Amino acid sequence: MGKIIAIANQKGGVGKTTTSINLAASLGVLEKKVLLIDADPQANATSGIGIDVESVQVGTYQLLEHSNSAKEAIVKTETPNLDIIPAHIDLVAIEIELVDKESREYMLKKAITGVKEDYDYILIDCAPSLGLLTLNALTAADAVIIPIQCEYFALEGLGKLLNTIKSVQKIHNKDLDIEGLLLTMYDSRLRLSNQVVEEVQKHFNNMVFQTIIQRNVRLSEAPSYGESIINYDASSKGANNYLSLAKEIINKNS
Repeated sequence: MGKIIAIANQKGGVGKTTTSINLAASLGVLEKKVLLIDADPQANATSGIGIDVESVQVGTYQLLEHSNSAKEAIVKTETPNLDIIPAHIDLVAIEIELVDKESREYMLKKAITGVKEDYDYILIDCAPSLGLLTLNALTAADAVIIPIQCEYFALEGLGKLLNTIKSVQKIHNKDLDIEGLLLTMYDSRLRLSNQVVEEVQKHFNNMVFQTIIQRNVRLSEAPSYGESIINYDASSKGANNYLSLAKEIINKNS
């Protein structure tokens, strides 16, 4: 039975999509069957894995509307063992359309029940907000990974996110776990980066992944070629970081 992990933080630009794509690809390379769900209307995970967003006919929008099944929305990618449910800009409308629906927080959970058996891991790339899309992801998930940028405002908003997770645990999903806090965009030359790492590790201790994602030019370039870092440059620091994270997650869940 697949483990569902949401990758969430309401702050933009912290490395959610980069983590979603490259963690999914790394798990795939390590012979785990992975489904990536793009639950962000910006559809960056979709384009970042090489799918033309304009050509998406069936994706997360249709899934949440229940007009198509998860099996109909799944697209194979060029990365071994990795499938994706793509997104399109029309996903923007879903928050308004779901607002008066009954059990609106459970739409994604219901929609993916049928495919949970087919994968080892299902990763959900969340939108940078705490709206209904992210709530659907947290309600469907078994655990959440929180990427934290090694910069000055890193801890700002983290309290709000942790409170949201607590209320989801209380009301919608008592089994939701925090898989870990992931430090991203780390630059060892900057004193500030090192201070943020120390702060986060001091405050959150065992909740922080041992793997730290370092700043890496190849990591920033890969999405513009529609490739994960594993396909784009498997020998880069970025690829090594994400493979190390994937191994850490596999060990934790074995």
